[in-house]
Amino acid sequence: MNSRRLTRVATAASTLVLLSSVAACGSSGPSAGGGGGGGGGSAQVWALQDPVLNPIEQGSIDRFADSTDSDVEFELATFGNDPYKQRLRTAIGSPQAPDLFFNWGGGNLKEYVDAGKIEDLTPLLDENPEVRDAFLPSVLNGAVLDGKNYGLPMRGMQPVVLFYNKAVLDEAGVSVPTTWDELLTAVDGLNAAGKTPIALAGNQPWTELMWAEYLLDRVGGPEVFQNIRDGVNGGWEQPQVLEAMTMLTDLIQNHDAFGDEFASVGYDVGGASTILARGDAGFHLMGTWEYTNQLDQQPDFVTSGDLGYTLFPAVTGGAGDPSNLVGNVSNFYSLTADSENKDAAEEFLTTQLTSDEYVTSLIEAGDVPPVAGVRDQLESGDNADYTTFVYDATVEASNFQLSWDQDLSADQATQMLESLSRLFLGELDAQGFIDSLAG
Repeated sequence: MNSRRLTRVATAASTLVLLSSVAACGSSGPSAGGGGGGGGGSAQVWALQDPVLNPIEQGSIDRFADSTDSDVEFELATFGNDPYKQRLRTAIGSPQAPDLFFNWGGGNLKEYVDAGKIEDLTPLLDENPEVRDAFLPSVLNGAVLDGKNYGLPMRGMQPVVLFYNKAVLDEAGVSVPTTWDELLTAVDGLNAAGKTPIALAGNQPWTELMWAEYLLDRVGGPEVFQNIRDGVNGGWEQPQVLEAMTMLTDLIQNHDAFGDEFASVGYDVGGASTILARGDAGFHLMGTWEYTNQLDQQPDFVTSGDLGYTLFPAVTGGAGDPSNLVGNVSNFYSLTADSENKDAAEEFLTTQLTSDEYVTSLIEAGDVPPVAGVRDQLESGDNADYTTFVYDATVEASNFQLSWDQDLSADQATQMLESLSRLFLGELDAQGFIDSLAG
């Protein structure tokens, strides 16, 4: 369910990296007889196909081979997004399982953790506290389930932020909102000025999801959704869900925040991004990959200084900390419980993911690594104002919630996105949305 974001980031980030460094690496899948069994001293690292990230992953494997006394040789196997998820589900717990594998953390791991198929890395971090301390806590927590850590971050952070067109806001006499009430005032002002207040690629419900995620967080705090994910305390029937969805319905219907055409606008074709850049809308709530999309597709909009960005507004009286983030926390490497190469895999995890070479490679590729102490390096790189904004926001975040469609099971996520789309279209009210998911 995350292919649109990973693919988009990989493509857009190529504007920030020397393409000559993107060499062929890995393979389309594990070699015959491969897997986590460690036969002949070989071990498998599984990942998504990504023209920017794969050379970085291969580089870490090569450096490990040069620096270790281990006789285990790691091999990178890469897959397309949908085949990867299915192949992983089939392989975990079998002799064909990888030793280390790329994942999204959170509930994405839960079914494997519940089945006892994933190694608890908490003892490893206890033995190597410098590794734990190297990562930003809100990101490292993205792979924590029931108080135990099941993965280490292996790429950049992608929180969702509120982008805006400075020229449009200035023309309409609208200020950048810091509270929900100020956002409603801004929406009304943009409507009065003849602008679509908020660009939305509504033919892809994951773009609508960001509004629900942030509103529920600001109203009730992160515990409310975590209860939904974990099936406790009434789940979707918690009163904070009704309050947040009622506020969202008010934004859609009573304030006409997204205009009349949002359901026909796509994201992958650049629809919503173009609407913002050409001055037809004031705001756009999107993951941080939006910046590199704009740099790739409408560079003059970025270089002119008209593209602004800020955190999602606070809800006055809400229980959620306004510093909280939602989005793609990071991606993680996890270790399969049945791996016969655990010692080598643990050595790889503790030596490679925070190494200077690996972190620098991520930064050069346009990522913002979730590693403490890299702000100076970001500050001296390309697009420093933006990358340091993302870094600072994550450092200061009290909580970083993984996108709901990744934190829920696939079946739950599908139903939730379908119901959310109907809410945006006016086919369900707030209570109808809850009723469709409760039980």
